[in-house]
Amino acid sequence: MGKIFGVKKITGSDYSIPQLDLSVKPQNVDEKYRSLFEPSVVDYGEGYLAHPDSVLLKNGDILTVYPKGHGKGAILSKRSYDGGQTYVNGVKNPPQSWEFSRETPTIYRLEFNSPETQDKILLVSANPKWPFEPTTGGFNCSISCNEGETWSEFQLFYKGQITIVAMASLTRLKENGAFVDKWMGLFHDGDFYNYKTILSFDAQGKMLWSTPEKYFSTYRKIEKSSNMCEVECVRSDNGKGDELCLSTRSNSKKVNSMLSFSNDEGKTWSSPVYAPSALNGERHKADYLPDGRLVITFRSIQRDPVKNSTYKEPKKEGRGWFSEGWIAWVGTYDDLKNGKEGQYRIKVAHTYLPDQDKPSLLANSDCGYCGNVVLADGTFVTSTYGIFTPDEKRYTYIASKRIRLEDTDKLVKDKEKDNVNPS
Repeated sequence: MGKIFGVKKITGSDYSIPQLDLSVKPQNVDEKYRSLFEPSVVDYGEGYLAHPDSVLLKNGDILTVYPKGHGKGAILSKRSYDGGQTYVNGVKNPPQSWEFSRETPTIYRLEFNSPETQDKILLVSANPKWPFEPTTGGFNCSISCNEGETWSEFQLFYKGQITIVAMASLTRLKENGAFVDKWMGLFHDGDFYNYKTILSFDAQGKMLWSTPEKYFSTYRKIEKSSNMCEVECVRSDNGKGDELCLSTRSNSKKVNSMLSFSNDEGKTWSSPVYAPSALNGERHKADYLPDGRLVITFRSIQRDPVKNSTYKEPKKEGRGWFSEGWIAWVGTYDDLKNGKEGQYRIKVAHTYLPDQDKPSLLANSDCGYCGNVVLADGTFVTSTYGIFTPDEKRYTYIASKRIRLEDTDKLVKDKEKDNVNPS
């Protein structure tokens, strides 16, 4: 392997772990697996709907939020009362300020040390610079203290600071080995500088965000050359450990996503390494399951030169990459730490290109930014946007899948047996 700025460069080799395709239900598959192959519609809507995020409510409901448009527009919402099988109307009386959202909303649950302090649900929407449009800059925050029933109007922080995808991740922090009521939020700007800001609350419950600071400046050449952005942050040991791992989007698409680690709660980061091709993609969203494994969803970016010679979007030959669409990676934190490929990948559903009439390895890259939750019984519910049927020539809409790893584990094993012993 070559090196770039002292980092081992992965040139785009293919992944070697199995990939389970849930796009089409095989004829001989057991009926109990039916839901794996049939997405639920979150919102079909009118026009382009995209970029969802989700939060699990204490009563088991799922609240999903998304913009009415590509990356911006009024914030819409849907709610599922049955674990992601169906979705109905969401927030009944949304704040008026949500109508003027300028970014993809992100949503998080905040838990506090004091049992007397009730959980809050935080929604964040940034104010980037769109072409030919004015912007206030900064980011807007809305809070719910009653499990998403009512929300505060937007409060603007750091006016003038260009923010994009805030907060791409929000991680509760530790001090002296114990969790405290502080959270590290990450975002980037148009020059691919990546920033962190720390959320806390004063004695009266007022939101406080620290002055955004560049946290990856030590590796600026790598950050800039890869166009590093939309960073996910994962804590070790089932979310309770003392190490943090960043997984990045490399928007240049000339190198793989990157991984970097911190053992001081995000104050400093290790020299980044390029992620295995099995994890290469955009807008990673990671969640632990009860058995300790991680599921990470993302928009696939496939850079393998052999596959790229075969799978090309019309009129886009020679760009050096294609997408396999909506992907979920299954593995462990140890895999991330040690640069392993993981256990297997799942193609959650096919996102169709205009000229496709059936699923293919080549998919529409206009997907990802998944809203993920893990239900009490361990079911992983993931939502994204895309065109999910071959006869659908309209704009994208939002769909959801329910995945139980005990089912996908079995299907992957069956697939491997069939490959070893073909009929």
